[in-house]
Amino acid sequence: MLIVIMGVAGSGKTTVATALAEALQWPLYDADDYHPPANIAKMTRGEPLTDADRAPWLAALAGLLRAHALERESAILACSALKQRYRDALQVDASVRFVYLRGDYDLLLARLMQRTDHYMKPNMLASQLADLEPPREAVVIDIRAPLAEMVAEILARLDLRPPA
Repeated sequence: MLIVIMGVAGSGKTTVATALAEALQWPLYDADDYHPPANIAKMTRGEPLTDADRAPWLAALAGLLRAHALERESAILACSALKQRYRDALQVDASVRFVYLRGDYDLLLARLMQRTDHYMKPNMLASQLADLEPPREAVVIDIRAPLAEMVAEILARLDLRPPA
């Protein structure tokens, strides 16, 4: 199984994906690590990315997932995947499952305001929420829950059991 932990900035994608990867002992990839320098520079300036900016990034991520799918290897990817067409690009085969971390504006903004070491600026939250097309088929997790509860719910909803 390939799991994409998705949501807007501040939803806890990396934190939840890391905890889930540790529980399952699966490899973890953070989509932020695959942005080209031009995208990072643009976001650092507080400029939202366009679909054209995202195209090579999505292609790289789809290639990563495809490689795991071909080898029948499990993995977890933390990725915003805001639009349905982005998720369609990442749906490289039937083994890809999406987990949507859903939260309200005030909580997301509060989390972003606490960040000091990330290129994603709090003023970009509105553009992410405007771009967000809530997924039609995903496990939906409320980000107000404690981390351990979110991980337990994901495991249960995807019928996964951590190794003994």
